[in-house]
Amino acid sequence: MAEYDYDVLVIGAGPGGYVAAIRAAQLGLKTACAEGRETLGGTCLNVGCIPSKALLHASEYFDAARNGAMAKMGIKVTPELDLDTMQGQRKEAVKGLTGGIEFLFKKNKVDWLKGYATFKDAHNVEVAGKTVTAKNVVIATGSSVTPLPGVTIDNAGGVVVDSTGALELASVPKKMVVIGGGVIGLELGSVWRRLGAEVTVVEFLDQLLPGMDGDVRKEAGKIFKKQGLNLKLGTKVTGVAVKGKAAKVTVEPAKGGEAEVLDADVVLVSIGRRPNVDGLGLDAIGLSLNARGQIETDHDFRTAVDGVWAIGDVIPGPMLAHKAEDEGIAVAENIAGLTGIVNHDVIPGVVYTQPEFAGVGLTEEAARERGDVKVGKFPMLANSRAKTNHEPDGFVKVIADAKTDRVLGVWCIASVAGTMIAQAAQAMEFGATSEDIAYTCHAHPTHSEAIKEAAMAVTGKPIHI
Repeated sequence: MAEYDYDVLVIGAGPGGYVAAIRAAQLGLKTACAEGRETLGGTCLNVGCIPSKALLHASEYFDAARNGAMAKMGIKVTPELDLDTMQGQRKEAVKGLTGGIEFLFKKNKVDWLKGYATFKDAHNVEVAGKTVTAKNVVIATGSSVTPLPGVTIDNAGGVVVDSTGALELASVPKKMVVIGGGVIGLELGSVWRRLGAEVTVVEFLDQLLPGMDGDVRKEAGKIFKKQGLNLKLGTKVTGVAVKGKAAKVTVEPAKGGEAEVLDADVVLVSIGRRPNVDGLGLDAIGLSLNARGQIETDHDFRTAVDGVWAIGDVIPGPMLAHKAEDEGIAVAENIAGLTGIVNHDVIPGVVYTQPEFAGVGLTEEAARERGDVKVGKFPMLANSRAKTNHEPDGFVKVIADAKTDRVLGVWCIASVAGTMIAQAAQAMEFGATSEDIAYTCHAHPTHSEAIKEAAMAVTGKPIHI
C-alpha cells in the first residue's frame, strides 16, 4: 500500500492550479486537484479574464456600429442591442473553456476532488468530509475581490456589485459609478459605457492604472476622457447608500475638501484583489502570512512547511493568470526533481480596453531610479497599419540601459498591444538590446513595426517620424 494517496495534491483549479496539476501528471506523478466550484478554471475562466473579454469584444462591435466608426469605412448599419444574446455568447465561451479543462484532467489522469480543502496537517487534507493524503500539497487558491470598508456588495441585488456582478447585469444601467481606476474597473466600465451607460470612474490616486509607466497612465486619462468616461481622479469614496434600485455615492477630494454625491443605478467596486487563504487551516500546519496576507515562498515555490508549496495570487507578485500558469509549470517540475524557473522580471501586464494598454519590465520611473537609461518612443499615428485601420491612439516606448543598451522595459498603447507585448517579453527573456530589436525585420504593414521604430528611436534613428 502506498504511503500517500497522491504524489501531488493541488488546492484550487484556477490557471495556476490546473496547469500545475496537468504538468505534474505529465511528469508521471499521481495527481489530484481539489476544487469546490461546479466548474474548473477558477476566477479567470468563470468570472474573470474570459467572460470579460467576451463582453469587451462584443461591445466593441456594437460601439463601432453605433458611433459612426463603421460608417466611415462605408458600412452603414443601425445597431440594436440584444443583451440576452450578448450574455449568452459569454456563457457559451465560459462553458466551452471550463469543459476543456475537465477534458484535459481526464486525458492526463488528474483526479478532480470536488470540494474545498482544509489542512489537518502538512500531508493530510480534508476535502468534502474525506481525508486525502499527499506527499506534496500545492496551494493555488487564487484571490477574491477586496471589499471596500462600509460598503456591502450585493451581486444578486444588482446595485452595488463586484466584477462578478458587473458581468451579469440584465440591463444596461443609465448611470454607473466605478470605484477604482485599475484594470478591472476600466475594462468593465468601458463595456457598459459602450453599451450606453453614463460611466463615472472614481480613483483615489491622481492617475489611472496604478503600477503602469507614467506616460501610459497620463495617456490613459486622455484616451478614456475622449471616449466619454467621466474621470474623478484624486478622489475618495466616503459612503454608498442604497435605496431600492439606486444608489448615492458620496465622494470627496483625496486630500480633503467638499463632498459631492453621485447618483448611480449600478456601483462597481473594483479596488483590487486579496489572496484566498481563509478556510485553508494554515494554522494547523503552522504556516503564517506576511503583512499583505500572502504566503511567502522561496525561489522554487516551497513554503516554510516541508511538502507544502504555493503559487499564483496567494504569493507575492502581480495577480495575473499567466504568472500563475508559469508558476504552476515550475512548481510541478520542481516537485518532480527538475528545474522549474519563472523570471518574475519579465511578466507582461495587459489592460484589454480599446485601445489596449500593455507593458513588461520596468517603468521609466523605476528604471531611472536604478541608473542611466535611454528611451525611445514611437506614436501609433505614424504606424501605417494603425493609421489605415483608423486606430491613431497610443505609442510604443522602449527603455534601455544607457551603458549596455539592454532592454529594461517596453510599454505599448495600441489596439493589439496585448499581442504586441509578447515580442518584447521574448526579447527581454533573451537579454536583447534595443539594437537587437531595431535590426530585426518586422512584417509590413503591422502594428508591431512600431516596436521596431521605438527601438530605433532609443538611438535617435526612427524612420517614419
